Amino acid sequence: MGAGRTELAKAIVGFDPIRTGRITIDGKALHPHDTRTGVSLGIGLLTEDRKSEGLMLDLPVLQNTSLASLQSFARGGFVDETRERSAVQAFVDRFRIKTPNLDQQIKYLSGGNQQKVLLARWLMRGLKVIVVDEPTRGIDVGAKSEIFALIDRLAGEGLAVIMMTSEMPELLGLSDRIAVMANGRITATMSRDEATQEKILNAAIA
Repeated sequence: MGAGRTELAKAIVGFDPIRTGRITIDGKALHPHDTRTGVSLGIGLLTEDRKSEGLMLDLPVLQNTSLASLQSFARGGFVDETRERSAVQAFVDRFRIKTPNLDQQIKYLSGGNQQKVLLARWLMRGLKVIVVDEPTRGIDVGAKSEIFALIDRLAGEGLAVIMMTSEMPELLGLSDRIAVMANGRITATMSRDEATQEKILNAAIA
């Protein structure tokens, strides 16, 4: 807590301002530095606080999933609900989201299934990069393993995943490269092969 990882996550997607540095996706710069440009370049953010910053709790699974992609379902200013439902159902099946139907209010789903909906929301846009901030916070052990496996599979399919986490098993089990933050600064960067719990903890208190 207080290391600055959430601020960094929001800066990467264009939400928080940056003083120096440059962010590029496939050679295209994130400029102007805002979320609209970030989304257009294919960057998405899965926030740490899914209930207050991610989900529309009173809306159904359908709209929570399609929210970021409504333009692709629009025809003449109206949403083609048949196409919308078909696309959302495909992600529900692919991610094994447990819900009675697409019209179920998302507040009644478990934390793990809510997190899968948020992942589906962004991936429906055809992302190139997703930033996930504490992706398993507030979900049970069984759901954690599902989220781990899903993130690992997405990375294997070519999606770039930047994961902010304070959970050591997530760091050592999923990451190809680990950057440790303390007091708003990156204090160490290491590959998974050289990373150990001791090295990470030492860098975190630097």
